[in-house]
Amino acid sequence: MIEHRPFATLSTLSRDWLKARLHFRVGYPGHPTHCAPAPLLVWNDDEVAPRSGFGLHSHRDMEIVTWVRSGAITHEDDAGNRARLVAGSVQAMHAGTGIHHAERNEEAVPARMFQIWLRPRAPGGTPSWTMRSCFPGRRDGRFVTLASGDPADVRAGALPIDADARVRIATLREGASIRVALASPHAAYFVPDHGGIDLAGVRLDARDGALATDEDDVSLTALSDTDVLMVELLGGSE
Repeated sequence: MIEHRPFATLSTLSRDWLKARLHFRVGYPGHPTHCAPAPLLVWNDDEVAPRSGFGLHSHRDMEIVTWVRSGAITHEDDAGNRARLVAGSVQAMHAGTGIHHAERNEEAVPARMFQIWLRPRAPGGTPSWTMRSCFPGRRDGRFVTLASGDPADVRAGALPIDADARVRIATLREGASIRVALASPHAAYFVPDHGGIDLAGVRLDARDGALATDEDDVSLTALSDTDVLMVELLGGSE
């Protein structure tokens, strides 16, 4: 089954410096029917104004994956990590027992990113942070795993997360088709960054979301050049 969530139906969160769309309901904010499939809890589509951003704040017991779509974000945390993530970069943060971090747009243009929060397999643990780049040539015509709770994916170069999920991306040219097998429990969430796709017969325009459930595999066809980000759920989630 494919549940289509058009971009225009997503709830909004607006500040002077932030424009966000929420793919899932998070407490009170969010569309009432846009439930999140555990362990996937949050998928926010954020635009951060120039010279602004998220100041120092804390997280605990959460896996947070950030994909920078355009512009750049500067990450800094109380463990001594600092990095500038440009478009095509991903970071994974294991909040563990608690971490303070800031994500700011120090550039002269807006920064756009997807922020994905996942429930960890177990609470606690030492906080950690990692990042990598995945530019278009590496993912042209195929899905590449950015972050994963599967040790085999981590050995192949994915960032480690302590969650029953993997975050993947593909760059597809207009007319290209691929089929994606989904591991048990046969569920995933898909978002085309730009352009559009046909997902198992359902048309998704730019930044629409779609929840696939009870699907052994799904077919994707690019209706125009696009990047497609997906979170596949893995066995072990409640």
